[in-house]
Amino acid sequence: MSVRKLKPITPGQRFRVVNGFDAITTDKPEKSLLAPKKRSGGRNNSGKMTMQHIGGGHKQRYRIIDFKRDKSGIPATVKSIEYDPNRTAFIALLVYADGAKRYVIAQNGLEVGQKVVSGDTVAPEIGNAMSLGNMPLGTTISCIELRPGQGAVMARSAGSFAQLMAKDGKYATVKLPSGETRLILLTCMATIGVVSNSDHQLLVSGKAGRTRWLGRRSRVRPVVMNPVDHPMGGGEGKSSGGHPRSKNGIPAKGFKTRSKTKASNKYILERRKK
Repeated sequence: MSVRKLKPITPGQRFRVVNGFDAITTDKPEKSLLAPKKRSGGRNNSGKMTMQHIGGGHKQRYRIIDFKRDKSGIPATVKSIEYDPNRTAFIALLVYADGAKRYVIAQNGLEVGQKVVSGDTVAPEIGNAMSLGNMPLGTTISCIELRPGQGAVMARSAGSFAQLMAKDGKYATVKLPSGETRLILLTCMATIGVVSNSDHQLLVSGKAGRTRWLGRRSRVRPVVMNPVDHPMGGGEGKSSGGHPRSKNGIPAKGFKTRSKTKASNKYILERRKK
């Protein structure tokens, strides 16, 4: 993992920092694992804009990722490490012993030719997937399930990881990337290792146009809008504003929106850092 700072031969490249892509081994995806990806432009079925700041961008195709890792006991060989436009992490193409091909989230240190396997009797090595109950304490993990068989939902973005802290009864105590500590069933699957592309946070786009290539439109500050467009809009000159709140009127900056009676509250031992 490395980043490159470009020479300022154009204004847009003066501050740009790009990924070195030294971990990427091919630029051609596996055709059988591609799916079309339709753009909405932030509009609903009647054409009305319901999400701001969405539109344009380069055409993309979705890579079908195996988040469940349910081919238990069948070894697979890493054929390539690839870029995925739909996520910050890199992905790995696995070719199983029975001929099946699947994409998975790549972990740091995963290399072409390496063997990975999922199951409860496998070794706790990078890229292997197993249930939390069979992992040694202190293991660094990623791509964690929240319900058995659901597929990975947590610690999937570039450079993220969690840590297995303890086991008690039918639950494991896991410290998540946000700093939250919570209980997860021991039968839930997770992958050993840190998610790849940990230098993603160091990238600098360099110009506004590159953000548009990613499908993100410019964000307008609420205080410069009209009252019809936002609760913080209106006023003469710079006298507008009021209490910070969203377009729907929900207060921001400290206002708690999580339900106090939410069922999963009892599984959270320590809340995330503020």
